[in-house]
Amino acid sequence: MDLFQQDTMLVPPWFEPLLTTSFFNVCRVHGDAARSECNMFCLDCNEDAFCFYCRSSRHKDHRVIQIRRSSYHDVVRVSEIQKVLDISGVQTYVINSARVLFLNERPQPKSGKGVAHICEICGRSLLDPFRFCSLGCKLVGIKRKGDSKKETSTMEGIGMSRRLVCSRHEQEEELREGSQQDMYPATPSPPASNARRRKGIPHRAPFGS
Repeated sequence: MDLFQQDTMLVPPWFEPLLTTSFFNVCRVHGDAARSECNMFCLDCNEDAFCFYCRSSRHKDHRVIQIRRSSYHDVVRVSEIQKVLDISGVQTYVINSARVLFLNERPQPKSGKGVAHICEICGRSLLDPFRFCSLGCKLVGIKRKGDSKKETSTMEGIGMSRRLVCSRHEQEEELREGSQQDMYPATPSPPASNARRRKGIPHRAPFGS
C-alpha cells in the first residue's frame, strides 16, 4: 500500500518533498534583495523553496513554514511544525531560546560506549529518550512499519489540533540563520579506569630488641 495515498493519511503529501527540498539558495527573481535566501516552504503548493518576497506575492494566504540552520543543517521551529504535523518521538533541541528539530539525518560521529539513547534508524546518540533524531528518520520508520498502529494515522490532523497549545511559543527569539552552535550530543565519558593499581601499604621493619 502506498503510504502517501490520501485514504491512509499516514503522512501529509508535503512531508517527503519538504525533506528533499534544497534551501538557502539565492532567489532567481529577487537575487539583489536583502532577504533573497530561499528558506520558506509552502505546504499548500508543495513546490520548491522560496524567499521572503515570493511569499508576499505568491503565497500570501497559504500555509508556509520557515526553515533555519544550525551548524549548516536545516532545522524547523517546533512552534511552527507541530501545528501541521505530529512530531512525537523526534528529538528536539534549543537554539537561541527556540526549540527546534532537524529535518534530516546528520553525519554520525562515532558514539562512545554507554550511550543511553539512540535513533532507531541511523543509530545517532540522542540527548533524551526519543525514537528518532530527525523528521527524515521518522519518515523512514513510518515506511518500514507500513500502517503500524504505533504511528499515528492522522499526523497532519494531530498537528493542527495543537494550534492553541503552541501559540504561546510564538514570541520565542528568532534563530540566527547560519548559527554555528554545535548541536551534536556530547559523548558520555567512559567509566573510570581501573588501570591504576592500588599500591600496597608499606610495612615498617620491626625494631630490634
